[in-house]
Amino acid sequence: MTDSMRAETVSVIGAGGDAIEAYLAQPLETAPVGGVVVIHHMPGYDEKTKEITRTFAAHGYLAICPNLYWREAPGASPDDAAATARAQGGVPDDRLVGDVGGAVRHLKSLGSSKQKVATIGYCSGGRQSFLAACSLELDAAVDCYGAFVLAPAPEGGPMKVTPVGHLAKDLSCPLLGLFGAEDQFPAPAEVAELEKILTEEEKTFEFHSFEGAGHAFFATNRPSYRPEAANEGWALIWDFFGRYLAG
Repeated sequence: MTDSMRAETVSVIGAGGDAIEAYLAQPLETAPVGGVVVIHHMPGYDEKTKEITRTFAAHGYLAICPNLYWREAPGASPDDAAATARAQGGVPDDRLVGDVGGAVRHLKSLGSSKQKVATIGYCSGGRQSFLAACSLELDAAVDCYGAFVLAPAPEGGPMKVTPVGHLAKDLSCPLLGLFGAEDQFPAPAEVAELEKILTEEEKTFEFHSFEGAGHAFFATNRPSYRPEAANEGWALIWDFFGRYLAG
């Protein structure tokens, strides 16, 4: 753990050469360290997501969270930006990959970068972390209860996305999956099916499901928060990144 860090808003070059806002946190030490791209949930680029980004810096990693809704609502509050994005069905997959790729490049351009970068995402960001790991060259990826990797999004819902499970063959790095046993998006059956596909594709991965936890069990500001599952999940994240980013 480190008490010394710098956190600030920066600009990164994302999909289509667009300059988008991002939140960067980095420990103030000279030794090269690994980097983490934090992919925010559908509620957006909010204070809790920035807190998570700083948590990675406190644990010795470069960390950046791109504002995926910047084009729709530059300068808007997280709630307003998320409402605009929901009305449009969420972030297009190709744009997401381009924005995350820009965040990866930004981390690697920093003088303290070890040139190893992972992604982590929560909820819709979990699906997007999987998507990024199948579309970019990464060193590790974490999917926290990402829905609609295999199952289609419900009709009439805010997400207008299609399944991406067919990309599993292209997974470029080890994958950690953290899921709630009482979740329905993704449901345990979908998690088991993805596990089967990744096994058949001979990919390096580990999945953990937590009893008594549903969706968004990491979210400390929501009724869904489950401290025991969240604490165990964080321990697994630190171990996973320790092996593939710090090691």
